[in-house]
Amino acid sequence: MEEARPRQIAYRAIGHADIAGDFLEHRLEADPDFGRLQPADRRLAQELVYGILRQRSALDWIIARRTDGRPQKPALQNLLRLGIYQLFFLDRVPPHAAVNETVKLAREAGFVPQCGFLNAVLRGCDRDRERIRAELAALRDSDPAVAWSHPRWLVDRWRQRLGDADLRRLLDWDNSPPPTYARVNTLKTDVESVRARWSAEGVTAVPFERDWTRGLCFELAAHPPLGSLASFRDGDFYVQDPSTLLAVHLLDPRPGERILDLCAAPGGKATLVAQFLGNQGAVVAFDSQPARLRLVEENAARLGATCIQALPLGDINSAVGFFDRILVDAPCSNTGVLRRRLELRWRLHASEIPRLQAAQIALLDQIVPLLRPGGTLVYSTCSFEPEENAGVVEAFLARHPEFTAGPWRETGPLKDGVDGAYVAVLAKQPAATG
Repeated sequence: MEEARPRQIAYRAIGHADIAGDFLEHRLEADPDFGRLQPADRRLAQELVYGILRQRSALDWIIARRTDGRPQKPALQNLLRLGIYQLFFLDRVPPHAAVNETVKLAREAGFVPQCGFLNAVLRGCDRDRERIRAELAALRDSDPAVAWSHPRWLVDRWRQRLGDADLRRLLDWDNSPPPTYARVNTLKTDVESVRARWSAEGVTAVPFERDWTRGLCFELAAHPPLGSLASFRDGDFYVQDPSTLLAVHLLDPRPGERILDLCAAPGGKATLVAQFLGNQGAVVAFDSQPARLRLVEENAARLGATCIQALPLGDINSAVGFFDRILVDAPCSNTGVLRRRLELRWRLHASEIPRLQAAQIALLDQIVPLLRPGGTLVYSTCSFEPEENAGVVEAFLARHPEFTAGPWRETGPLKDGVDGAYVAVLAKQPAATG
């Protein structure tokens, strides 16, 4: 039996379901053939899947121009995307290989009558590559939503707030592959010990310093598969973008305190809270999805975060007045992490912003009774949208005069070189004394 090729696996991933609605990364990794690929072929398959998702609008613009705008069957459209992505966005693939492998895939997929058409379109694109590239470059001025493959409504919204130059920088950021970052787990080890261990394991780790990372973050510039590392299996580190540490930094948990982490899965912030507590205290991690709660439990076990208790969201009302500090990492539009959540740009619509804002306010309203008088509430999102950030905080403070606004911060690629995050501290007034 012929072994699956990386382009076959990529085509299966992008063709398994509507490209606009599925986590293609998960579908790729769930393919048993993907795990059997050699490392270089695995990287090619990943690049094809992730790249096609990032560049979908630009690819479809090229396809439309080369086919007179005629709609194609979804599977044939995906084959065209696969071939054209290699021609225009993957310079290390020779053009003849991009064309021939795509036509071969079409034949195997049952598109024998269309192979001549597919071959002609791809060879025409190859002949006209320089002109098409110049046209794509011109789109950056005339139609950045297509040039950078972002929803038009979001590009228009960001342009009004940022201006053209910063808009382009942000769109470029979203289309760049994200580095892998690791947060050292001091419940199991210390920074110097894990760095020595990484060196022995063939990991190139570069310190990533920001004022809120407390010396714990490293970019893993080169590494074997993380699951193969004993340092990973032993819980010496957790894979986590530096922006996500800001909320716990501002929460400032102290040993002996009782902390609530709401919407906690997969557990990155909860385990960092446990780390700051030194396991001296209690962290209750709530989430609405049982499968995601299991991720919290698995990560807590691997990292040795013994003070964490993972509970379903339905149990939350049993803890009135119990918590010293509460972290609400609210469900949001995720516009600050679009380079990581590749499928979201094709699923998100402008109408969801007010819906999300209403849900975020309701979530904060729900947890107010759980915080003791004098306690601290931290509200966090990974959104760039003001309605979900300052707008939610302003609405909450208007509804709850027993709270006062504390420090707030935003992170983002333009000023911090990290993903987008918003964090606001809200202080509950102490109980009145007689």
